Amino acid sequence: MTLAEPAAPRRPRRPLDVKTVLAYVVLSVGIVITLFPFMWMLLTSLKGFQELFNLAILPTAPTLDNYHQVLTGTKFSVWFGNSLLVAGITTLSVLFFDSMAGYALAKFQFPGKNLIFILILSTLMIPTEMLVIPWYVGVSDLRLTSSVPGAYLAIMFPGLMSAFGVFLMRQFFEGLPDDLLEAARIDGMNEFGIFTRIALPLVSPALASLAIFTFLGNWNAFLWPLIVIQQPQYRTLPVGTALFNGEAGTQWGLIMAASSLAVIPVLLVFAFFQRQIIDGIVLTGMKG
Repeated sequence: MTLAEPAAPRRPRRPLDVKTVLAYVVLSVGIVITLFPFMWMLLTSLKGFQELFNLAILPTAPTLDNYHQVLTGTKFSVWFGNSLLVAGITTLSVLFFDSMAGYALAKFQFPGKNLIFILILSTLMIPTEMLVIPWYVGVSDLRLTSSVPGAYLAIMFPGLMSAFGVFLMRQFFEGLPDDLLEAARIDGMNEFGIFTRIALPLVSPALASLAIFTFLGNWNAFLWPLIVIQQPQYRTLPVGTALFNGEAGTQWGLIMAASSLAVIPVLLVFAFFQRQIIDGIVLTGMKG
């Protein structure tokens, strides 16, 4: 017979103090305030036309008719695909070019490096509305909107690189030890290999944050796609939804269904990258 292992002693629970309880209450209230508009949007999209103006939050007879009408009776799928294509390619472009520029500004020495960095940062002070006219003139001169690839490129080209992304990546790359990169050079690794195989994995939290910000900004972009694109088949989701609001009138169920579907890619991108951001915060705290 074998003797049973003694049970592990239970740790005594620490009594909750007033500050902890107050912190939980404040956080709970903040969560409710943050999530309530999304829950209201989702629940409204499940209501029939006769229930829309009912003060009850929960639908008495949930239905998917609003989603069916949005997906079959409008060009929502086309708008969704256009926004996904534009936001996806723009995000990849920003991650690649901004990380390369930030790495060069952080780890290379060349004349005018600080001046170039200051000029890049100075573009952040220029409002987007002031750049719309030069962008539009450039797109018109290049006749980008006259072809299928050019129409998408016309929407994407203002966001293919980001001054904020260059700044963010430069700050993270400066925190990397130079001895680690020098050791790779001594081992015979070329600069592009050092950049892709050593430097980039070490700044993955910055890449994840930049990916979320870039995707969200391009997914919600409204002013520039509205101005540059006139053909209905090239409209992005914010533009199409805005025009759909006017067409749908008071059919709030259809509008909320379209808005609920538009949130899905943003949630998926955040869910995909949030682990890397959390891991980066934990590692930063351990180093400190």
